[in-house]
Amino acid sequence: MVTSSAPGKVFLFGEHAVVYGEPAVPCAIGLRARVTVTRREEGLRVRAGDLSLDGFAVEYDGDTSTPEVDVPENLLDAAMGYINEAVAQARTAASERGIDAGETGFEVVVDSDIPLGAGLGSSAAVVVAAIDAATRELGVELPREELADRAYQVEHAVQDGGASRADTFCATMGGAVRIEGEDCRTLDTPDLPLVVGYDGGAGDTGELVAQVRALRESHGFVADTVSTVGDLVRRGETALAADDRETLGELMNVNHGLLSALGVSARSLDAMVWAAREAGARGAKLTGAGGGGCIVALGDPDELEPALSYAPACEDAFHAELDTGGLRQEEL
Repeated sequence: MVTSSAPGKVFLFGEHAVVYGEPAVPCAIGLRARVTVTRREEGLRVRAGDLSLDGFAVEYDGDTSTPEVDVPENLLDAAMGYINEAVAQARTAASERGIDAGETGFEVVVDSDIPLGAGLGSSAAVVVAAIDAATRELGVELPREELADRAYQVEHAVQDGGASRADTFCATMGGAVRIEGEDCRTLDTPDLPLVVGYDGGAGDTGELVAQVRALRESHGFVADTVSTVGDLVRRGETALAADDRETLGELMNVNHGLLSALGVSARSLDAMVWAAREAGARGAKLTGAGGGGCIVALGDPDELEPALSYAPACEDAFHAELDTGGLRQEEL
């Protein structure tokens, strides 16, 4: 039995544009997904107790059955797909090192603090932790760079090619990272005061990415908007390195406006953004795919948390402390 955990994330800048090779800067935060993997004789059994799925258990033995739970079917299918693909990557990694893992069975237990589909990198955290725990249960310890790459391959497969390396690299390495195409690197980052507001909902990442792609293909000027997000990220990197919080906030506000123009915001997200700004946030924007879920605000948590908590659109608000550790192997 092996347990691994990995953090969620917020985007300071760059979501959606990163899919087209533009840079993005996500930061790992203190919410974590923990995955425990135990060998069994055959098949794959998955238990998720706190993945916003009200608990489910699924036996995989050839054919896959779908559990009856009160969540959108697309989110459930994706959650199951991430586990399936993560286990496949673990078996492949072990086989490439001379370990016969093709028929090895697993029980996988997922316990996550990160709401599913809310823009906080829940799937990436689960995938990174699952691959690490499964490979270590097979007697293999992967280098972090390989683990991040295998986790990206999982998201790429489940999201039909619409994923970037941002979430999985951030969940693996921790802290703030910079992603531009295949180029992934960590950044020195001040401990920014970030607050997350959550509307209780979720967006469909695959659908929203496809929506932006269709808009970009239909209207040439939309490609300019995506490119502008990339330019904004580059300016944001300079401000981040200098701990220039006024400029960071301004750029976060502009980034939210550009994402709204791409059609991926929502009334609840806009309402939380404005509630944060009116409470003194230097900047606030949606984080993740959009369509519902979370916003991130830069400012004093003592002022922003209560303001967001009282906003009608907000179900929960919390201080998002930077997680610098990334993937962690938990003691049993």
